[in-house]
Amino acid sequence: MAESLSTSTHKGLLALPNDDKRKIIFVATALCLVCSVLVSTAAVTLRTLQENNAQNARKMEILKVAGLHSPGEDVDAYFNQHVQTKMVDLNSGNYIENFDVATFDERKAAREHDSSIELQAEQDIAGIKRRTNYVRVYLIPDQQGKINKIVLPVHGYGLWSTMYGFLALSADGRTIAGLTFYEHAETAGLGAEITNAKWLAQFPGKQALDPQGRPLIRVNKGPVNSDDTEANYLVDGISGATLTSIGVTNLMHFWLGELGFGPYLGKLNQLAQPNNG
Repeated sequence: MAESLSTSTHKGLLALPNDDKRKIIFVATALCLVCSVLVSTAAVTLRTLQENNAQNARKMEILKVAGLHSPGEDVDAYFNQHVQTKMVDLNSGNYIENFDVATFDERKAAREHDSSIELQAEQDIAGIKRRTNYVRVYLIPDQQGKINKIVLPVHGYGLWSTMYGFLALSADGRTIAGLTFYEHAETAGLGAEITNAKWLAQFPGKQALDPQGRPLIRVNKGPVNSDDTEANYLVDGISGATLTSIGVTNLMHFWLGELGFGPYLGKLNQLAQPNNG
């Protein structure tokens, strides 16, 4: 009886003139419900695909910064063949065993009090507010199984946004092998030049740390003078993007320092070999 009444009501509404307010409200409500169902279904269906695409995009950036990018190769398979992923406890600098590396979310962990620390103003030179206690690092072994390069995730605030990237170091833990940024919202044509391949090409071969392990790499205010005694720690500044340039320097100093990968890099010779992890 109820179903019959509902059906007749719908038929009655549809029979009304198109400019009748009751019909307009009914059609609009029905359209909203249909659209909501379609959007929700698409979001759930595509979520896994979107997450996989995002993971593969980051894997591609890691391969590029490590000098391993090979066009045409299956990114996931190539990554698994050439890169070893480890989880590091930033407080101790040690690897963590029996950790679900594949599903760990550093950004989510940084928001949770049990898995992160709040940074005081004088500590937070990178402008990240909280630092996760656990971070993935990516080891690139050579054919003999010895570490050739290590890739570290880095992030920090620029002018408008948090800049996310990867820093590759040579086996000595001091020499930069590459730098890349894969996510940011800096000004197009200015701060966005942090993704310019020509600018990034300055970093390989520069020294990130001095012999005592102190972070010295920085973006200069202008072109680097080759006669500068610190030229090996400097790269050219980005014209018109002073605050973004400072942000890059600050994020590198934070993540290479004692609150970042400093303890880990100090133990690199003992920890970084695949057989020791």
